[in-house]
Amino acid sequence: MKNLFILLTVLLLCGCDDLFEAHPYAGKVTGETDINAKNTARIETACAAKKNIRFIMMGDTQRHYDETEDFVKSVNQRNDVDFVIHGGDISDFGLTKEFAWMRDIMNGLKVPYVVLIGNHDCLANGTEIYRTIFGDENFSFLAGDCKFVCLNTNALEYDYSHPVPDFTFIENCIGERRAGHERTVVVMHAPPHSEQFDNNVARVFQRYITQFSGLQFCLNAHEHRVSAEDRFNDGVIYYGSPSIEKRKYLLFTLKPGGYDHEVVQF
Repeated sequence: MKNLFILLTVLLLCGCDDLFEAHPYAGKVTGETDINAKNTARIETACAAKKNIRFIMMGDTQRHYDETEDFVKSVNQRNDVDFVIHGGDISDFGLTKEFAWMRDIMNGLKVPYVVLIGNHDCLANGTEIYRTIFGDENFSFLAGDCKFVCLNTNALEYDYSHPVPDFTFIENCIGERRAGHERTVVVMHAPPHSEQFDNNVARVFQRYITQFSGLQFCLNAHEHRVSAEDRFNDGVIYYGSPSIEKRKYLLFTLKPGGYDHEVVQF
């Protein structure tokens, strides 16, 4: 009996990973990290000389692993897509495993993808896990002549103690002059007038983003529905993507002089 007690004590002190699972919120990340930076570099290189840019907007994949796998299979059957934007809520509870499972599914795409941070991704220490696996919560990249500005707009999850939206980042993006940048698309998870957005600054936000060169439209997820709304009656359309549970996504084509979009069922 004494020997058994000693053995159990040694095992506990050793903290053997094979016997004891880490706490789900521990944040120990294995596998690929810094995905957005790697994939934006791929996008910029592949799209540098292209006049027509075709991309997919999708999102809200939390818990819907089978549907996301089917989405990846569907996109991989196409040969006309340059990249995919995931609009956020890759997890449901901010669990490390949720991020890793969905990352591994999305890594099956043949084209590069980027992931924005959603409100569910901010739960517990999800923000830190997101930053490790995907990168900064605000980022931008250039695809052809179009700059994509991707923003964290989940103000409610930070109790307004964090700059969300980050106007300093937006100002820097407006002031940044990159060769070839003629048009802009602004992407976010929670749109203005949703419960997550800091609606005290919604009109200020709108005034800021209209300063971007050639603003084409805005994209959002969060509301789990297909939508196209002029939220400020100023001609700027916010296109909302459905949750992946509905087995739909938005397909956009940026071309000289304008753009097309359609809803694709898979």
